[in-house]
Amino acid sequence: MNTRFRHDAIVRSLRRNGTSTIADLAEEVGASRRTVLRDIRALRDEGFVIHSEPGRGGGLQLDPRSVQTTARISVAEVFALLISVACMRAAGNLPFSALADAGLAKIEKALPSDRVRDLRRFLDCLYVGQLSPQVDISDMGAMEPVLLPAFETAFLQQLHLRFQYCDAKGVVTSRIVEPQAMLILPPLWYLVAWDPARKDFRHFQMDRIKKPDYIQNTTFRRRHVPFEDNVRPVRDLPR
Repeated sequence: MNTRFRHDAIVRSLRRNGTSTIADLAEEVGASRRTVLRDIRALRDEGFVIHSEPGRGGGLQLDPRSVQTTARISVAEVFALLISVACMRAAGNLPFSALADAGLAKIEKALPSDRVRDLRRFLDCLYVGQLSPQVDISDMGAMEPVLLPAFETAFLQQLHLRFQYCDAKGVVTSRIVEPQAMLILPPLWYLVAWDPARKDFRHFQMDRIKKPDYIQNTTFRRRHVPFEDNVRPVRDLPR
């Protein structure tokens, strides 16, 4: 469980249970006592009022009136919002596109400059097109929530991605690739990557990717990805 999901789980647990011990929280989020103590300090820094009761029967209590005072929205979360708007715009069914763009602009202004820079670099990797009517989508599944955060790190730091991939025949293989682009052909999403083992580009249907993880100290170079004529970068979509 990454830090953001762990923080959210701790806050939910404290709100639900009233009082919890460090040991109980550590077991619930699957982390060490030291990690949970560090998480509690971070949550307090963000504005949550968490009281500690000393003694054997004591524990932690979240003040029900406390609220988060610092924004914790990540590049991946803003990116997910932008993807949603881009997909609806590409499909021609976004009735309030001006309001959506205005809201996203406000979110972008609230981000630190380094996150804005990362967001724009991330967006440069996103392309949208139209899915061929011949493509069978009857077996389309759900994408893993950890996919986008893993992609964020791999794309921005240019690190290799490792994952399990289940092809259309149900065969599962382990893959290590160089992520180059994300392609959205509604309703399907694809990771477009250079496969060093096959020395060619490959399109991986993202709902078939499991256990994604980036590999440290494995940088690669950007490559020009050949797309069909009907595929456009998200930044070129009409607003």
